[in-house]
Amino acid sequence: MSLEPAFVLHTRAYRNTSLLLEILTRSHGRLGLVARGVRRQRSPTAALLQPFRPVALDWRLRGELGTLRQVEPAGQPLALHGRPLISGFYLNELLLRLLARHDPYPGLFEAYLTALERLTMPDFDEAVALRTFERDLLQMLGYGLPLTHDLGGALLKPAQWYRYDPERGAEPVANATAAGLVVVGATLIGLAQPLMTAEVARASRALMRAALQPHLGSKPLKTRELYARFPEKGAF
Repeated sequence: MSLEPAFVLHTRAYRNTSLLLEILTRSHGRLGLVARGVRRQRSPTAALLQPFRPVALDWRLRGELGTLRQVEPAGQPLALHGRPLISGFYLNELLLRLLARHDPYPGLFEAYLTALERLTMPDFDEAVALRTFERDLLQMLGYGLPLTHDLGGALLKPAQWYRYDPERGAEPVANATAAGLVVVGATLIGLAQPLMTAEVARASRALMRAALQPHLGSKPLKTRELYARFPEKGAF
């Protein structure tokens, strides 16, 4: 039997001894599963069903919710602490809010794993990890940002200021004080690169918030409240 690579995104208590799981799988996307009996005192399974721990799963699916049948470790837990831990929960919350169940997106599992691994690296910029994942997630969901040409079809210029609409694209404006969401061309060009710089990641924070907001809805993200405890770097 082949087990499916997965990560647990969220858990909550279910009845007396079980858990409801939201998981991200490599081939099947987001799934909801019932893990029966794992909250019993001597259950060895509960320790595996934690966020940021690679696992391999087997389940039986009936309707919206499936039943977990087997779980095995598939690697060491990713060590996230402090700000990176909040950022990891932020990634999980994005997936829970933006992904429908049973809708696979090729490459998303790998993008998520890469983002988590980057958050464990002391020398990797946290803002770059977050902005890269946000950008790639929007692209995979079909909401990719126009980052190469302006509304008139001309290539973006690094020194030009643009009013940016995440759905329509960039409109040239006279200067940075123009109305709307205004960014310099170098930020948009840098955001399109496979690995952006830390400067671009920080400069594009407001842009990415604006791009995500229509898909997240009006309900605030819980992790943004948690992240307020770590305001010094502004990666969020």
